[in-house]
Amino acid sequence: MNKRVIFAALFMAATMGMQAQKPMKAPAGGKAISDELIGIFFEDISSSADGGLNAELLQNGSFEYSPAERDGWGPGTAWKIVRPGHSLGFIQPCMSDGVHANNPTYMRLHTERAKEYYDYRGWKGFGIQNDGFDGISVKAGELYDFSAFFRGVGNETKQVRIALVEPQQGWGRDPKLIADTTFDVNAGQWQQYKATLRAVEGSDKAVLQILSLTVGDLDVDNVSLIPQDTYKGHGLRRDLAEALANLKPKFMRFPGGCVVHGGGDGFWDTYRWKTTIGPKHQRKGIKNTWGYHQSMALGYYEYFQFCEDLGMQPVPILPCGVSCQGTNGGWGMKEQAQDVVPMSEMDEWVDEALDLIEWANGDPATSKWAKMRADAGHPAPFGLKYLGLGNEERISPEFAERFTYIYNKVKAAHPEIVIVGTAGPGSHSGNPDYVNGWKLAEELEVPILDEHYYEPRDYFLKSRQYDSYPRDRKTKVYLGEYAAKDKKLIDALAEAIYLLHVERNGDVVVMTSYAPLFARKDATNWNPDLIYFDNNRPFLTCSYYVQQMFGQSAGQYYYGDCVSFEGDAKGVCQPVEDSHYGQSVVLNVKTRQLFVKLCNATDSPKNANIDLSRFKGLKKQAVKTVISGQPEDENNFDAQPIEPKTETVKAQSKQTITLEPYSLTMLQFQL
Repeated sequence: MNKRVIFAALFMAATMGMQAQKPMKAPAGGKAISDELIGIFFEDISSSADGGLNAELLQNGSFEYSPAERDGWGPGTAWKIVRPGHSLGFIQPCMSDGVHANNPTYMRLHTERAKEYYDYRGWKGFGIQNDGFDGISVKAGELYDFSAFFRGVGNETKQVRIALVEPQQGWGRDPKLIADTTFDVNAGQWQQYKATLRAVEGSDKAVLQILSLTVGDLDVDNVSLIPQDTYKGHGLRRDLAEALANLKPKFMRFPGGCVVHGGGDGFWDTYRWKTTIGPKHQRKGIKNTWGYHQSMALGYYEYFQFCEDLGMQPVPILPCGVSCQGTNGGWGMKEQAQDVVPMSEMDEWVDEALDLIEWANGDPATSKWAKMRADAGHPAPFGLKYLGLGNEERISPEFAERFTYIYNKVKAAHPEIVIVGTAGPGSHSGNPDYVNGWKLAEELEVPILDEHYYEPRDYFLKSRQYDSYPRDRKTKVYLGEYAAKDKKLIDALAEAIYLLHVERNGDVVVMTSYAPLFARKDATNWNPDLIYFDNNRPFLTCSYYVQQMFGQSAGQYYYGDCVSFEGDAKGVCQPVEDSHYGQSVVLNVKTRQLFVKLCNATDSPKNANIDLSRFKGLKKQAVKTVISGQPEDENNFDAQPIEPKTETVKAQSKQTITLEPYSLTMLQFQL
């Protein structure tokens, strides 16, 4: 059995039955902290959505790729002509009288000869082939849902064959058939055709062919192939969704990141949530900030549904009338470029926020936006609690004016919504955006401010910045993007040391999310990332397992005096500046669980003295989980040396344990 499965199974076994117990009263000496500290941040970067979490297996199924998104791209990108049996024809992209105005481009197939040229040939038809994302991975016996819009041109019914095949090497060889079906396409009007294909065998390099078996013209658009086996049947790739579920995240921030407000072309490609919630063939794809097409097949409805499936709070982030400072090549400029919406047009962006709240939480009987949610299949409210306004913008006077305008409008209309602001890029005390962001947040009494920073490992090993944050601030911290700038074990342990510091300051920091979350192999825009993947499996980094451990040990109270390290001065029992080891003791009163986390990022063993005497009623057994290895160890596509090791041990109120060099240990007790 896979070690990840064993770890998850042991964790679940250790927690079975705990939900049925009554919440307990926290013993004295604890500090109240946030129990939503660990979440996830999803941005469509490095092909995280199309070709990633979105289970769609075809690329450019709507023929909307264009050179405006990437040089050399066009409607035929990811497609090729196929002419089995020496059939003849050509293809032509068209834009008049398409399926929907939001997806105007479609492909016309002109078939001049559809029969095989030689009588003994069995494979025939003229058509097009989609190779998916570096091939289509299918499993033997699994079911795949095909759909497409077809329109016959002229008066004759067109016969169309859909074939899922594996190409064979060698001239003149027919492909290996995996599954197929045939449609009779009517002339005159667009119509969606659907079929379920059963794969007779598996393949990592399958392709999909659409073959016209009738001479004449055939229009094709919005072609889709999705496995029926998706996460909870909601269209997300199962293995990637399960990897996120195993993190036990308390919230998900989406859709970005710089994706929120466009990344260099002005406002025309700004992410607008309203164009992502209807039927998929009516959604408007746009240029992605990171240089590719964003189909919006993974849109706001799917994001909210996924949050519900994982029990996470949705944290949507909306633009607030100010572009990314990278606009027009602004990155690195002394005075970074920043486009702004005229104040006379700001009500449109206010409505974007107010309508989203109605869509997520409103009553379908009284709200047109809530009715759209209900019509899509979710009549009950999603229960939106958090709303982010802006992402990492330069905190200029123009930003402050527009943020203040939209913030006050949303706050007045929906005081129940917790608004998350932004501290700009590089959230450190010497950064003017950070200073201006905090100044604005305190003036407006913004509930939560989003800080971002990516730093070398030494920063996370040494910095204890939240110790000095004022305790009387009304504005709390959301550490929305952070990571050490490498993905070795020592980097993950540096992040663990920092998260111990964050837990100790869980009265100030209320949420955190590592970034970026996903990266597709051979399509990576940013390194490091938490989870890498190809068509067949995810590859979990060392940092992933650190995030998993902290995500599985959420609680409401922090105890700072239950652990001491041998050799430290008396009373020094928590991470301090320049120490490469630390501890955290967190109590979850709802589940009656106690978590002791101990990190040793040094090259020598470290003894930790644990005293849990104040916690009465420890059950006889505890679960011990250890992440350890050599500091330069790294999980990648070639090797996965780092995985948690979990065992059941005797629970003891007082004990001394020896921490391995370069290790993170968690003891999980039941009360």
